[in-house]
Amino acid sequence: MFLVPDRHSLRRLGHDLALILPGLALTLLAIVVLLPLAAVSAALAIVWIGVLLFPLTLALASVYAQLDRARLSRWGVEVNPPSYRPRGRGPRGLLRLVTDPRRWLDLAFEALIALPVRALTVGVTLAWAVLALAGLSYWLWGRALPPGGTPVPGQWSLALVLGLALALSFPAMVHALALLDVVVSAPLLGGAVPGSRRRGSPAPPIVHTVDARLREGAWTWMTVAFISFVLVVVSWPVTASLYSVHPAVAMLVSIAAALAGVLAVRWPWAGLSLSIVGATATILATASAPDTLPWPWPVTALLAHCLTLTVLAVFHRWFWAVSAWSGGALLTLISLLITEPAIRADDSLRAVTTNGVVLVAISGGVVLLGLTVRQWLLISSQVEQAQSLGADHMRRRYELEERSRIARELHDVVAHSMSVITVQAGTAKFRLTGLDAQTEQEFEDIAASSRQALGEMRSLLATLRTDDDLDDMPMPGLADVTDLVETSRATGASISADLEPVEVPPTVGLTAYRVVQEALSNALRHAHGAAIAVSVSVSATPERTLQVNVSNVAPESEHDAIPGSGLGLSGIHERVSALGGSVQAGPSPDGGYAISAQIPIAHPLPR
Repeated sequence: MFLVPDRHSLRRLGHDLALILPGLALTLLAIVVLLPLAAVSAALAIVWIGVLLFPLTLALASVYAQLDRARLSRWGVEVNPPSYRPRGRGPRGLLRLVTDPRRWLDLAFEALIALPVRALTVGVTLAWAVLALAGLSYWLWGRALPPGGTPVPGQWSLALVLGLALALSFPAMVHALALLDVVVSAPLLGGAVPGSRRRGSPAPPIVHTVDARLREGAWTWMTVAFISFVLVVVSWPVTASLYSVHPAVAMLVSIAAALAGVLAVRWPWAGLSLSIVGATATILATASAPDTLPWPWPVTALLAHCLTLTVLAVFHRWFWAVSAWSGGALLTLISLLITEPAIRADDSLRAVTTNGVVLVAISGGVVLLGLTVRQWLLISSQVEQAQSLGADHMRRRYELEERSRIARELHDVVAHSMSVITVQAGTAKFRLTGLDAQTEQEFEDIAASSRQALGEMRSLLATLRTDDDLDDMPMPGLADVTDLVETSRATGASISADLEPVEVPPTVGLTAYRVVQEALSNALRHAHGAAIAVSVSVSATPERTLQVNVSNVAPESEHDAIPGSGLGLSGIHERVSALGGSVQAGPSPDGGYAISAQIPIAHPLPR
């Protein structure tokens, strides 16, 4: 079904053509430059001149690859810059350039992979456009054709309909070809295949950011596919000409044998099955070959079988490669058993036996080599993972040690000041004369508050230190909220408390205590003189929850708030969330401020 292209389709058509048409020109220019340089570099490497040309070849390949990345970026696929090895000066810099795998991959893509894809996309685009134009204008140029043959009924209408159908489907076909170009180019250049594009916009609507690291899977597919393509190109004519096999049959068995290696990269069962089927078909198709040619395993079939074995041994468990090798050996044995008895006495049987022994020996060596490579890759990956974990653990250890050191320094600084406050407040009634009872009580309250703060700081330090030079200090709990409220009342604040006695785990009690402590501290700093209400209760729901509420009304007079760090509420949220609870904090309708926390009493911690 063809749809009439709208304005968006026409804009997208121009956008897709801007991707496809320059691609072939860029690829041809890259091949004209890179292939001769690579050939000259390889030929002159023995006299060291090629060593100087190889860096130039790789640098130019990277330039062309960067142009391709920019072309994809303009179309809508953002490819992160590749991670090239840093270049140095002198011979060492050239050596780093030559040993950079990313540059070699750029060279392989620009010189080998891009040409067939770009030739296909441009060729189909031009052919589609020419056929559409020819069908629409057939009424004009068809009259100039010399008369001859039997006229087709309605050929003018048929040509017009065909041309119209091709013209209407041209934008969709060009977009599909552009997607094909992107599907092949983006992963191999370090990018990703784009997803859906936002409708109504001809420009790149969605930017696809990808990882800058090389996509090893994409390059594996590319390498195996390239080797398989070469095997098909060589095996097809060899099988058809030397073994007198029909070209269509030779093409099918050659494609099947080579395609098995490609499938084995992702699906080992499919690669194994197709390899056995292709080998069986090849043996049957070449059974009538002359005695001078290798049989039952032609050289091309042997190479295709070894490719499948290599892929299975390197990328999958060992039994897949062993099964494929056993299948090849079994086919060889069957070929020996079904060989006609009449030829067993001559040299033909000896040739068949020799060919089978060569197959078993070479394929077995390939399997052993592939399994060795797989084991080496696994060990290298485990070593790299262990090094990464070790570095991460070392980093965390340094962070913990640094935090412990900071905590100790903080304790040394603050503890000294708190100790001075405690001593001064505790000895004020002895040092100062004429103090009334209310003033002495005020100093006692100051001394008690400073002692409590000093004890809590020592408890916190005890959890951070790695040595055992500090005694275990008891942490405050829900039962200490009453003392906390009494201490806060000593500042002159009006605090009402409704505290329900309840048994809770120590972690829940400590969290509730910290919530009340921080809420009272905020109210005393920011709402001086306002009435404060504190309530602690247990909800009546089946999931027992400790409800902690601290609120204050609006202060009677404006005053400057005592500055703080601003991290108290964040700390409350973190503590309560760690136990699976929730916190609500914000202004109340009467102009005051309220903090409400719900802490599960016997609820599993969130994962």
